[in-house]
Amino acid sequence: MWFKNLHLFRLLEPFSWSAAALHEKLASKAFRPCGRMEMESIGWIPPLGHDSEAFVHAANNCLIFTQRKEEKILPASVIREVVNDKVAEIESQQLRKVRKREKDQLREEVLQELLPRAFTRSTYLSAYVDVTHDWLLIDTASHKKAEELTGFLRHTLGSLPVVSPKLQNSPLAVMTRWLLKDNELPPDFELADACILMDNAQTGAVVNCKRQDLQAKEIYGHLTAGKLVTRLAVEWQQRLALIIDDELVIRRLQFLDIVQTTGDDAHNESPAQRFDTDFVLMTAELATFIQRLFQVFGGEDEAAYAQLR
Repeated sequence: MWFKNLHLFRLLEPFSWSAAALHEKLASKAFRPCGRMEMESIGWIPPLGHDSEAFVHAANNCLIFTQRKEEKILPASVIREVVNDKVAEIESQQLRKVRKREKDQLREEVLQELLPRAFTRSTYLSAYVDVTHDWLLIDTASHKKAEELTGFLRHTLGSLPVVSPKLQNSPLAVMTRWLLKDNELPPDFELADACILMDNAQTGAVVNCKRQDLQAKEIYGHLTAGKLVTRLAVEWQQRLALIIDDELVIRRLQFLDIVQTTGDDAHNESPAQRFDTDFVLMTAELATFIQRLFQVFGGEDEAAYAQLR
């Protein structure tokens, strides 16, 4: 249940859905497996899995829900091979060239033939709304997956006014200063051992540093030559380890022992109770951290939000 990545969105309006009302809406778009002739199917499932029939779990004034997507596995190379075999057979038997329009028709016929027999794979994506702070947090670092979930949630609810956080200061510039000047790094943050540097010029040169002292001379040399920090690995208060990128996407999020052991004090809990305990701990920890993260980047740009409302 512990999120491993974070895609953050700001709700432009207070989230008005109660847990019960949101459950009803998500249940109306419940997941169903792919039909014989469908390439994919997407829908909502209970976040607790088989331990619950509720499509929403509420705790700490946060609402968590889970999307399931099932896709048919039908590689383009397989379709191409079957089409090529059919084309070769026609050309050999009928002594004529198969043109593009006929090839396209054959490709569609092959697709319809193979689709019912294709294997499927499922992916699961959880998200929660922090009602207190008007945030939507999705457990993914992928822009595509985040947009797919927000789009499907908008389709389910009828409306979902969300935007990426608008900050007063650029994370790109702030993180670069953290490496350039020792006194710029906030005292509750600690540099880890990884970063990505990108040339500010049109060359687009990229330096990917792993398992390296980020205050070493070679890193400083890249920065003074004009490269900027697009991703930076840090620890926060010995509670979280993560990578921040220049679009405020959080990657490789880890809740360190000081957080995890807090939840280990609960004994003999059912899976549902354990889920609830972990969810409360996670949402409380992330609420504090995100507010602090926004603070070190100068706070949110309320004027930018006002223009979007």
